[in-house]
Amino acid sequence: MNAEQQRLEEEVRREQNWKRWGPYLSERQWATVREDYSADGDSWRSFPHAHARSRAYRWGEDGLLGWTDRQCRLCFALALWNEQDTILKERLFGLTGPQGNHGEDVKECYYYLDSTPTHSYARALYKYPQRPYPYQELVNENARRGLQDLEFELSDTGIFDEQRYFDVFAEYAKGGADDILIRIEIFNRGSEAAVLHVLPTLWFRNTWSWGCRHEGCTLKPSIEQIGPTRLRTHHETLESFHFDVEPDPGADEVTWLFTENETNVKALYDAPNPTPYVKDAFHRFLIDGDTAAVNPKGRGTKAAVHRCIGLASGASAKLRLRLTRVDQDDGRPAFAAFDEIFQARIDEARIFDAEHIPEQATAEETEVIRQANAGLMWTKQFYHYIVEDWLEGDPSEPPPPPERRQGRNVEWTHIYSRDILSMPDKWEYPWFAAWDLAFHMVPYADFDRTFAKQQLLVLLREWYLHPNGQIPAYEFKFGDVNPPVHAWAVWRVYKITGERGHRDRVFLESAFQKLLLNFTWWVNRKDIQGNGLFTGGFLGLDNIGLFDRSMKLPGGYELHQADATGWMAFYAGTMLSIALELAPENPAYEDMASKFFEHFIQIVDAMNYVDGTGLWDEADGFYYDRLHTRDGQGTLLRTRSLVGLLPLVAVEVLEEDKLKALPGFYRRFQWFIKHRSDLAGLIGFCAKGNKGGYSGGHRLLALPSRDRLQRVLRYLLDEEEFLSPYGIRSLSKYHDAHPAELQVNGKDLRVAYVPGESDSYMFGGNSNWRGPIWWPMNYLLIEALLRYHHFYGDDFLVELPTGSGCQATLEEAAMEIGRRLNSLFLSGKDGGRPCHGEERRYTEDPYWKDLLLFHEYFHGETGRGLGATHQTGWTALVARTLTKRAGHRK
Repeated sequence: MNAEQQRLEEEVRREQNWKRWGPYLSERQWATVREDYSADGDSWRSFPHAHARSRAYRWGEDGLLGWTDRQCRLCFALALWNEQDTILKERLFGLTGPQGNHGEDVKECYYYLDSTPTHSYARALYKYPQRPYPYQELVNENARRGLQDLEFELSDTGIFDEQRYFDVFAEYAKGGADDILIRIEIFNRGSEAAVLHVLPTLWFRNTWSWGCRHEGCTLKPSIEQIGPTRLRTHHETLESFHFDVEPDPGADEVTWLFTENETNVKALYDAPNPTPYVKDAFHRFLIDGDTAAVNPKGRGTKAAVHRCIGLASGASAKLRLRLTRVDQDDGRPAFAAFDEIFQARIDEARIFDAEHIPEQATAEETEVIRQANAGLMWTKQFYHYIVEDWLEGDPSEPPPPPERRQGRNVEWTHIYSRDILSMPDKWEYPWFAAWDLAFHMVPYADFDRTFAKQQLLVLLREWYLHPNGQIPAYEFKFGDVNPPVHAWAVWRVYKITGERGHRDRVFLESAFQKLLLNFTWWVNRKDIQGNGLFTGGFLGLDNIGLFDRSMKLPGGYELHQADATGWMAFYAGTMLSIALELAPENPAYEDMASKFFEHFIQIVDAMNYVDGTGLWDEADGFYYDRLHTRDGQGTLLRTRSLVGLLPLVAVEVLEEDKLKALPGFYRRFQWFIKHRSDLAGLIGFCAKGNKGGYSGGHRLLALPSRDRLQRVLRYLLDEEEFLSPYGIRSLSKYHDAHPAELQVNGKDLRVAYVPGESDSYMFGGNSNWRGPIWWPMNYLLIEALLRYHHFYGDDFLVELPTGSGCQATLEEAAMEIGRRLNSLFLSGKDGGRPCHGEERRYTEDPYWKDLLLFHEYFHGETGRGLGATHQTGWTALVARTLTKRAGHRK
């Protein structure tokens, strides 16, 4: 084992708590649902950015490139001031949902560059302008712009022109599980000398002001100065730590600032403060010159070392700090062997990378994979939300308005979250989303199998999973319906994390038992007529269709969804495969396999044949949603979108000899084929495997027949329909010239191809499924094509692209889609990466061109990154596609 693998093993065996500290600090705690105690549930307005510096958080903390322990008790982050800003930069700024012309949007430039799974080494970068930060300009200009306009970004203000900014690197290395070395390096990229105030800040999350009674509420802790360069912490549930700062050789003494992490009640509500030293003291000390704001006695619950650094053009400076558990302090100087430890952790990180990145990968591909994985690891977050306590309010605080008992998440009072979870984006989505997390764990499984399995299991635990079996969706509305991809993620992680015969069956079985509850919830709640056609709601695809599918349809209409039905066939097929995997050691699972086999067939039959044609349109050769009225009349909604492509992912290939080894299941299987001849035709059989390499025979369970698959693939691989230069579009380009239209109850509905930002206010205008490329959907389609190829072999050929006359196997088609997706992050002929759009800094500037952002989704024609800028999680699937492609090279 290399050193990092050894640390992972020690963590699993609980010999060392290597993951106790990490980048678990949120980037935005303000304006979250958890901090909203308003009557109307408008979290954006109830806790704005302007309050964040002065108001103590109830459920978490945020900070700039920060770290904390896994219970978010003691936190560390940076604060910066360029002597021009009106606000001390303690956290990232962005527009709220109502402010942005395409919804909420962080307006900062920051990048995750490196991390190991135990965070034994981690590195990130923040670019801080030297001129006044354009807060109001960003708000005003985005307010002026409409849905047809691009978002107005920080770089559009000219703030980075003439290189007038600081590069601020935050690096962390572990000398031990409770020994954190911190190195801050600042570069003046501008052509003139500039001054930067740097305040490395240590503070305790406020767990003492609320009078709360649940686990984690504590007596007031403290941080005190015990020497010229040293602090000591005291907390009732966390060991004491020393916090050391290396003195500045050019200064006579270290300047420490102290205050309390408590709300400035006077500033916000014009009421007396319980203490003269409050949360915004450092801001007032620096910006307002209020020296009385900080505690001169050298103690508090929030402390910072204040360093004023003047840098000539091109010059740099370093700050070195160390946080060490007192009872493990060996008495040596705090900065002895400091740089040697850092270099050792960096070297170990590169060795660990080499184990997971193919040597055939190019230098550019290696850097994409490294930053994708780093982004995954940096977007872990301590997530704390106890719904019952949140609804009731705290004993020491005014009671919440009674309207809250009729509002958000009132049916989820069992939620008791106090965990480290993988977030979609710690600024834009600083709360878990179930289907996002499922996708995150597939790339995670390549380098931290334990964390991947734990994350998938935790959302199935009793403090998350609803008693009725529903998996909570996300904080804004736990009861929303996300696509049922959890079983797929469990199945993929199970296979990725172990060779056949050495896989974690306990993990698989534990997940399967809980997934049974969730599958039953879907069947009982979303198959309204009990005929195998599902009505799932918006299913995370937001504004993809003619309707807002999360709302009740007008006039008694009912929507049978091709995507919901496809997802459920996919779910049933995955559960079948899991049951078949578990059955050899426990025959009870043979009956479960029979149940999911027949359920899969029922859904396939409904999708293709209910009411004659199900959701299939023979004229077009495509699957569509069907709108039903009370009198039973149905209308196909002829919108060619991912809704009609999702049925392709419902495909499983079963090996005949493994079925025969399960006598109970195989008898039922044979009976079904013999006595249900009306449905037996839905089961494919191939006497030989792909390329003749397997003679035992395969069974194919798939939603489309071979002919229907061939017809849908003509659309999928058509560059004038779905096949973009950068992957599969979410809506066919056909609808650019031919919008889908429908009149319902006198109202005209219309959907046209929109390759970029949303042109609809549906879901706040911050998500668009009407044309852009979404990585997770592409990934599922690639996997499906490979499964079809495994069954049909090289004899099944498609035109690639459609109309070209060039024939390709399904494996080659899958690889081509993967190649186009990968190209989003790789330099083109002009040296630029499509994901960066027209921002030339990423092409021409040596301080920008190696930096990557892993966006939420991508423009359907140009590949420009859209949506959340750091939604690394599911976009980190690029690490898997790049690794797979590199591994195929000789």
